[in-house]
Amino acid sequence: MVRPTVFILLFGLFLSPIKLLSQQLNFTVTINSERARTQDTDIFDQMKSAFEQFLNGRNWTDAELKPQERIKGNLLITINDMPQVGIFNATVQVQTVRPIYGSNYESLILNFADRNWTFEYTESQPLEFNQFSYLNNITSLLAYYAYIAIGIDHDSFSPRGGDPYFEVANNIVANAQQSSSSGWNQNPSDKRNRYWLANDLYNSQVMVPVRDAYYLYHRMGLDLLTTKPSESYQNIVEAIKMVQEANKVQPNSILTISFMDAKSDEISKILKAAPMELKEEAVEVLLKVDPNNARKYNDILKG
Repeated sequence: MVRPTVFILLFGLFLSPIKLLSQQLNFTVTINSERARTQDTDIFDQMKSAFEQFLNGRNWTDAELKPQERIKGNLLITINDMPQVGIFNATVQVQTVRPIYGSNYESLILNFADRNWTFEYTESQPLEFNQFSYLNNITSLLAYYAYIAIGIDHDSFSPRGGDPYFEVANNIVANAQQSSSSGWNQNPSDKRNRYWLANDLYNSQVMVPVRDAYYLYHRMGLDLLTTKPSESYQNIVEAIKMVQEANKVQPNSILTISFMDAKSDEISKILKAAPMELKEEAVEVLLKVDPNNARKYNDILKG
C-alpha cells in the first residue's frame, strides 16, 4: 500500500512537468545600469532575475508548449536615471524571434523601442499582476509586452490569430491610464508609444493589412522558402505591398515602423535571390514605405 504522503509526492512529481509545458515565453533580460549612479549594483541582478521569472515563469495563455516551442525574446533595459532610491527611468528594446519551418533560422518578428519606462522596484519586491486592474507600472509594462509578443507570434502562424492577446494588451493600456506614468495615453505628440501600438494591433481597421502581412510574410513566405521558393518570394513581396497599402492611408504609423524595423535587414538579404522582376517590384514599394533604408533596398538589385 502506498502511503498518502508518498502518493502526494508522486502525484506532485507527475503534475510538475505539465506546468512547465504550459509556459509560453523564453525571454532573456539584459540591464545596462551604467548611468544609474549607484553603488548598489546588486539591485540590478535581482531585477534581472525577477523580471525573467515574471515573464517566463507564468502561464499567459492556455496553450501547452514544450520548452523549445516557447517564444524567444530579449528585453534590453537601459537605465537612464535613478532620481531616487527604488525609482528608475529607462529605455527598453523589446525583440522576439520566430523559428522558420525546415531550417535552423530564427526570424526577428518584433523589434520595438520604448523610451518611456518609469517604474518602481525594490529588493525582493513581489511582482503581482492582474489583467483586470492596474496594480503597478512595472508589472503592467512587462505583461503588456508579453501579450504583444504572443499576439504577433500568433498572427504570423494564423490569420489574425493574435486577437485575444492584443485584446488583453489593449485592456492593460486602458487600466494603466489611471496612473501618471507616460506611454499609456492617447498623446497626439507621441504616436510611437504603447497606446498607439496596441491601438494599431487591436482597434485600427486601417492597420489590418499589416497584421495580415505578418501571416503572409512568415507562414506563406519564409516557411515555404526551401520547398516552394517561387511562391515564397511572391508572397513576401505581396506582404510588403500590404504594409504599403496601410502606410498610404496612415503614413508612419507605429505598427508599420515596427514591422519594417524588424524585417528590413532580412528582406534585403532574402530578396537578393528572387527573380529580377520581383526584386524590382519589391524595391519600388520598399523605397516608398521605408525610405530611410533606401541604400539597403537598392542593394537588392545588385544580387
